Amino acid sequence: AWLEKTMGTVKRNLERAVPFAMEPVVYDFAINERGTWAELHTGEQALMPPGYYMLTAPALIRHEQRSLSPFRRAEMEAFGVAARTQPKLAGMIQALFDQLLPSREQSDDHHQSLTALLEANGFDRIQHEQIRADLRSGRIGLAQNRLPVRTVIEDVTADDASDVVHLSEQERTRLRKVGLDALAAGAVAVVTLAGGAGSRWTKGAGVVKALNPFARIGGKHRNFIEVHLAKSRRVSRLTGTALAHIVTTSYLTHEPIAEFLRREQNYGYAGPLLLSPGRAVGLRLVPMARDLRFAWEETPQQLLDEQAQKVRESLHAALIQWARQMGEGSDYTDNAALQCLHPVGHWYEIPNLLRNGVLVRLLEERPQLRWLMVHNIDTLGADVDPMLLGWHIDRGAAMTTEVITRRIDDRGGGLARVDGRLRLVEGLAMPREEIEFTLTYYNSATYWIDLDQLLGVFGLTRSDLTDAERVARAVRNIAARMPTYITLKDVKKRWGRGQEDVYPVTQFEKLWGDMTTLPGLDCAFVAVPRPRGQQLKEVAQLDGWLRDGSAAYLETLCEWK
Repeated sequence: AWLEKTMGTVKRNLERAVPFAMEPVVYDFAINERGTWAELHTGEQALMPPGYYMLTAPALIRHEQRSLSPFRRAEMEAFGVAARTQPKLAGMIQALFDQLLPSREQSDDHHQSLTALLEANGFDRIQHEQIRADLRSGRIGLAQNRLPVRTVIEDVTADDASDVVHLSEQERTRLRKVGLDALAAGAVAVVTLAGGAGSRWTKGAGVVKALNPFARIGGKHRNFIEVHLAKSRRVSRLTGTALAHIVTTSYLTHEPIAEFLRREQNYGYAGPLLLSPGRAVGLRLVPMARDLRFAWEETPQQLLDEQAQKVRESLHAALIQWARQMGEGSDYTDNAALQCLHPVGHWYEIPNLLRNGVLVRLLEERPQLRWLMVHNIDTLGADVDPMLLGWHIDRGAAMTTEVITRRIDDRGGGLARVDGRLRLVEGLAMPREEIEFTLTYYNSATYWIDLDQLLGVFGLTRSDLTDAERVARAVRNIAARMPTYITLKDVKKRWGRGQEDVYPVTQFEKLWGDMTTLPGLDCAFVAVPRPRGQQLKEVAQLDGWLRDGSAAYLETLCEWK
């Protein structure tokens, strides 16, 4: 009993961080003195257990009677008589009907819960209708994700990204002092992006990547959030001023992260630690037939054997017909509420700070706040480096992006000159896949942001942040200038009783790197060492990360409680 209770407690504490296949089980073995034995049942008692018929009877009932063997017909007749007369089989007929004709688990409560979820997470109906109109008109779609083929994408020159590694010692010391002064004044905050599901890491397991105890560091297994707080703790001690730390969340991650931090008492972090709940969510759409054809016919696909290929093509034709019957581009609501929603990309995680009141509260506490360091939850080597902070302040840019030299497994775009303009290019936007491998630098997704200059791009000032309507309008206006990437996702429609179907749906995302395309935003780019900018996107990367010195480098940045 103690072992089962202990295992159950551990599972409850970690079930949002680590995937569990089942409830913990403790086996209590005993010696069977009789060995293997059986009892012979005859007559009306010659029946299998009820569970057997729940598994076999539906398939047999679907067959015509004359196609069954005499033995199977006799078995089903005996089962039918017993189901009407024996108490232990009471309810079997209704259960079989439920198995054969599962009821749709939809009701008015579903639509109410979906509406409530949308409202609670800041669903923007105006933006949604604009995206639907663009999708139906063909302005956006899978094929339109890519830049035009005529676009000239060139690798950067040596002067396009500053290399801080080779700065003189005197210059590094000067810049470090500038950064330390800003940190000591409380003018800096770090923003950790933890709103995504991390599906590449969890393989769709439905857990929160930020809470996953991914590696043994400092003598014990640590999760991503604990590591980032340990880095902020070290910087706080270094400067004598507690560093404000914001963790952005979404409808997928907010409650698990909030509960975890409460239970761990914020890992003893003494500085301001704020959660920034998501204020943007998308409603999935029924896909356009042209997008389904593009995904299945115009992108590379594995060629199957003749019969399997026919089955796949038949399935694709049926799904295209389903999309037409449901209404191409219409709202996808024929499922559980959470299956109808989707994350809208990390572009929204910074605007969420403007909309959810977190930035207002932090500015009230620290009116001197001016600079933000924004980074992904999986960019483990990124810390508030005083020298890099000083470089950003000295440069005076609205946003500085950290880039690293590319390796063959770095996928997702990079730094390039697009028709002569220096900017980040997302992997989804590449006209041809091979262009990405010609780029020297990969985006580490770590950004240094001048708060007031960013607000100016949105057409806002600090005093405007209390005007919710004006902020929402400003965010919507800038979002409309960002590229909209369309993707297809497979969602399961569970009918109950173990039966389910899989349908393709359309969703969109906007990415923060595309801010470098805005003419009014002064952007700079700085090349940093790989251990600082490397991202852990998949568990398969851990072995290399541990061997190449990145884990040892991370330990030097952390101070554990």
